[in-house]
Amino acid sequence: MPRLRHWLFVLSLSVIATARCLAADPAAPAKAATPKSPAKAAAKAAAKPHKIYPAFLDAATAGPDFKFQGEYAGQPDGAQIPWGVQVIALGEGKFRMVALPGGLPGAGWSKLLTLGFDAQFSPAKAAVTAAFAYEDRKISVKITGDKLLVYDAEEGGDPLAELPRVDRKSPTLGAKPPAGALVLFDGSGTQHFRDGRMTADGLLMEGATTKDKFQNFTLHVEFLLPFMPTARGQGRANSGIYCQGRYEVQVLDSFGLKGDDNECGGIYHASKPIVNMCLPPLAWQTYDIDLTAAKYQDGQKTADTRMTVRHNGVLIQDNVAVTHSTPGGAKESPEPGPIYLQNHGNPVRFRNVWIVVKK
Repeated sequence: MPRLRHWLFVLSLSVIATARCLAADPAAPAKAATPKSPAKAAAKAAAKPHKIYPAFLDAATAGPDFKFQGEYAGQPDGAQIPWGVQVIALGEGKFRMVALPGGLPGAGWSKLLTLGFDAQFSPAKAAVTAAFAYEDRKISVKITGDKLLVYDAEEGGDPLAELPRVDRKSPTLGAKPPAGALVLFDGSGTQHFRDGRMTADGLLMEGATTKDKFQNFTLHVEFLLPFMPTARGQGRANSGIYCQGRYEVQVLDSFGLKGDDNECGGIYHASKPIVNMCLPPLAWQTYDIDLTAAKYQDGQKTADTRMTVRHNGVLIQDNVAVTHSTPGGAKESPEPGPIYLQNHGNPVRFRNVWIVVKK
């Protein structure tokens, strides 16, 4: 199909010419300072005023934009490579699309290029539509049903490409705790947490700190981000997992963003993820975190804490040396520390939390 191959070549040139990663809204408020003691975080977060954005925890009540946001991927007939597209809902019928040559993050994307463009819900077409131009060629995109369709805007006719919607699931979702693991939360109660709160349907709410303290460990956590289409940046489904109460693995709706150290999968202000593996909001996601504590001799640190993180089964932090605690987190010391699920004013949910203590 020469016409399709030509279009893909043109799109590749357009990507190179206009390559730009989707970033958080520059007007979004900066992340509030993390409380100095994670144990006091819930009280401080509740006392500090937050701008309130609608947050949805159920697809049935999330509104019409929810059904369009998500991931689309495939290899069109005649194309040499697959393509992935992430569609981010921004509220009031507005969207951002990010096209990824090679496929979706963690599933073929080359990490070299992205093409971002705006889209809008069209009531007349009952679809989300977008258009962009490269030199004298116009391309249009339409999402209807469970497919993303690409057209030559001038020629019309049949689509140049069709990318079906995909709903990815983490391969570690529902992972069972191995022998010897300490189950911190399984939906039966919050007895392992201070300030632990549970929803009526058996999920752990943000703002809980383990009663036990840990040194070296492997931690499994499953989390769900609320759908907050009108929020931006650090106001969009913000939480965090504090290991030893010191080192925060950020939890945030960073779906479609470039992947900084203050976004989902980042070790906050220490290390950005290798790849942004954040799935769309309301999809259950997983962190598998391995921590080897810092070493001390005569009160002096002789080796940094090291962390390995897998997000939705994909390695995103590879034995990273973490040289300092998260700003506002507990001070580094030889002592063990708790696991803290941060309350940042957004309704993030957790389940299937367990830990394996290592020597």
